[in-house]
Amino acid sequence: MTTKDHITQKLREAFSPESLDVVDESHLHEGHAGHRPGGETHFRVHIVSNAFEGKSRIERHRMVNALLAPELAGGIHALAIKAQAPADAKAS
Repeated sequence: MTTKDHITQKLREAFSPESLDVVDESHLHEGHAGHRPGGETHFRVHIVSNAFEGKSRIERHRMVNALLAPELAGGIHALAIKAQAPADAKAS
């Protein structure tokens, strides 16, 4: 299972999102800190879930970061997060 698949699975199980997009952007960071051959070091997540309703942006990020703490302590160098409640996603 790839790191992207692992992240996707964990986010789906924890947040039952309406939509979820996990993108491996490692290829954009070749030659930069944290990059390694084979990628799987830099990710972008866009998730829309009822679990984020009533939460601030910081609280939402903390929820995602807490869930993915083992991955962040291991091979993931960077994680960009856009976490929204369904009402927020419809407004943007």
